[in-house]
Amino acid sequence: MIITNDIAKSNFNDFSNKNTKLSREVRAGKLFKIINGLYETNQNTPGYLLAGSIYGPSYISFEYALSYYGLIPEKVTTITSATFNKKKKKQYNTDFGVFTYRDVPILAYPEEILLMESDDYFYQIATPEKALCDKLYTLSPLCNYSDLENMLFNDLRLDEEEFCSLNSSKVEKLSELYHSTNIKMLAKYMRRNKND
Repeated sequence: MIITNDIAKSNFNDFSNKNTKLSREVRAGKLFKIINGLYETNQNTPGYLLAGSIYGPSYISFEYALSYYGLIPEKVTTITSATFNKKKKKQYNTDFGVFTYRDVPILAYPEEILLMESDDYFYQIATPEKALCDKLYTLSPLCNYSDLENMLFNDLRLDEEEFCSLNSSKVEKLSELYHSTNIKMLAKYMRRNKND
């Protein structure tokens, strides 16, 4: 269970120095520090369940989500999340893993996010379509469909079967929210291939 500094200290009302008691709890392995002011009671909690509490608002996306859905073959160990209006990329190296956060446009941010539950933890993750759009948003503009295919299937190494199962209507709707040539091109590419 995730607990904050204040919650932890509220359990130590019988102690005159709550900070000392908190430090002892950490040293004794009863609490595990995630970042300053945030602790976990179970050191085996998977990092992705903690991502939204470390820095937010945020949801899991980009490479981690693409791997989670089986769209890319690599196992991604860095937990990548999307935020908005933060202006710069953030990274946290913790005992629970490495967490990175980067902006997506505010209009796109709230769309196509799933609320999931695992082991009494709730976390937010992009749909497969949104994770791919978020990733393409971070890349340099592509020139044509050939560049797009090369990026999707060679650079990102997307599974073609999984790619074909994506919902092109969702990508079409999302493409209006990013102001990104890459995502507009992806929407057109998917529409064109659907009609072939």
